[in-house]
Amino acid sequence: MKTLTKTDELAEFCAEAAKAPYVTVDTEFLRERTYYSKLCLIQLAIPGTGEENAVLVDPLVEGLSLDPLMELFRNTDVVKVFHAARQDLEIFFIDNGVIPQPLFDTQVAAMVCGFGEQVGYETLVKRIAKQQLDKSSRFTDWSRRPLTEAQKKYALADVTHLRVIYEFLAAKLEETGRAHWVAEELATLTDPETYITRPEEAWLRVRTRSSSPRFLAIVRELAAFRENYAQTRNIPRNRVFKDDALAELASTKPVTMEDLGRSRLLLREARKGAIAEGILAAVKAGTEAPKESLPQVDASRDQLQVNPALADLLRVLLKAKTETSGVASKLIAPAAELDAIAAGQRDVKALSGWRHEVFGADALRLCAGEIGLAAKGKTVQVIEI
Repeated sequence: MKTLTKTDELAEFCAEAAKAPYVTVDTEFLRERTYYSKLCLIQLAIPGTGEENAVLVDPLVEGLSLDPLMELFRNTDVVKVFHAARQDLEIFFIDNGVIPQPLFDTQVAAMVCGFGEQVGYETLVKRIAKQQLDKSSRFTDWSRRPLTEAQKKYALADVTHLRVIYEFLAAKLEETGRAHWVAEELATLTDPETYITRPEEAWLRVRTRSSSPRFLAIVRELAAFRENYAQTRNIPRNRVFKDDALAELASTKPVTMEDLGRSRLLLREARKGAIAEGILAAVKAGTEAPKESLPQVDASRDQLQVNPALADLLRVLLKAKTETSGVASKLIAPAAELDAIAAGQRDVKALSGWRHEVFGADALRLCAGEIGLAAKGKTVQVIEI
């Protein structure tokens, strides 16, 4: 198991990788105590068997530059293969401003190829590579040095077996003509907007029971303060205050430090100093925000006039299409989209792209009364009307 600790060693490996059709990639990182992930290890492998064409890269070594790897990531002649790539891509984009392309995510490909929803790497190793993974090092501290042999073996397995999985899934997609389905799904992962967190939009991720515009204005200001505070100090947002405390603050509207002291959910550290001052300023800003700037909740979802019988028929159709295509039903159309279609909405993902091909076209025909559904044995069939 070779660990690269020098820039020229990494450059040499990346030069070899540039001649290969693909390179498999994985990372180990820590995020429990920070806002941004701390990259602790990078695993890379090019086509081959065993461990001879795979390496570990130690980004914690002083003086090691990842520039050769970033150059490889920009090389569009080499496919970069990940499993469940989102967090890995976020690290590379935040730290280096680079999103590896072209990209192949084996988790997405596996869903399209009939392996179920969000299938895990260990499952694919068992089912495709016919191997067992030793997961005993999964929750170790990857920032500590030296790494143990068990850690290295665990980390390297995340890219060596990935070669077999990638080659199998790529061939399956070619055989079934579904490669463009995966490409559509990966568009979000390769979009830089996916990894940009804007404090002024943080309130949209906070679940609240009230939809009062004034209440939401306070939520917006509190969430923006929390996000800014967490980003600038590189600490988890929940270390500032949690969502339930945020909702409580938006309801009680504290004005003084004494008011904060009466909070049931606020952490002790948040009742004084910079956090407490930020909370009071945010509440004040939300309370005094001009009426025209108050956020509004999209109430259209609650106002949908869903045809329940049609929604049930769409669910039956989706089940039939899932069985024939082998694609997980939630990937094709989640329940909320089925209700939206049954209410007459047409601007939903289930009716566009590859989903239109698999489900959407017949869903629209079902809504228009052009087809029906019939049970035949244990299957459901589409019949022309």
